[in-house]
Amino acid sequence: MADVLDVALLTFIFYKSFVLLRGTRSAPMVIGLIILLAIAVIAERAEMVGSNWLLTQVKTVWLIGLVIVFQTELRRLLTYLGQNRLFRPFLAEAPDQTVNEVVAACRTLSEQGIGALIVITRDVGLAGILETGTRIRAEVSASLIVSLFVPKTPLHDGAVVISGNQIEAAKCILPLTQNEVDPSLGTRHRAALGVSEESDAVVIVVSEETSRISVAVDGVLERALSPEELRARLLRELNPQGRKA
Repeated sequence: MADVLDVALLTFIFYKSFVLLRGTRSAPMVIGLIILLAIAVIAERAEMVGSNWLLTQVKTVWLIGLVIVFQTELRRLLTYLGQNRLFRPFLAEAPDQTVNEVVAACRTLSEQGIGALIVITRDVGLAGILETGTRIRAEVSASLIVSLFVPKTPLHDGAVVISGNQIEAAKCILPLTQNEVDPSLGTRHRAALGVSEESDAVVIVVSEETSRISVAVDGVLERALSPEELRARLLRELNPQGRKA
């Protein structure tokens, strides 16, 4: 039984590591790490005293280097473990009314060619990001969301952060993705990818240039959604049963 659990655990770790690293700038580093590990194994088996001694001395440096290089990926893995239904069976369900209000706001923003960046939290809090913006703490409504993004108003720059049925803050600053992306993507899209890479948030972008609606989840951007497609995606991502499926 212990062997089965051991194999299952290792399989899970390797699979999640592959998913998290796929398509990121860290992927080539993993290849380099595998090569170094292979050299270490060969040096030990072949009793290459000098090489084996050198590789042994730098083990601690390797560990520190791994934490530094893969800090974003490690944070995403820990976030995944924290939000997984296996460990947290009682996740809060996002009210359908909140989804309806957000979709209605995005429809209006798209029709009027107004750019927007909306972050909807799930299980991982965004306290650090909230501190960069202006606190709102108001019930989610389409009219309020639209008014926050109207150009030349005090809070139109930055992101709106929604938690449950509350608009927590506006004018929030988000981290930009550090991965290579389509050069045509603007700052809003890069910010959406950035925060979705570092948390489990669902991020909506309305492009000011094209009026297209996009959604970023887990570092993946889905572009050009209709309001109906947006609603279906939000319901799937924000409701526990939808995420389980």
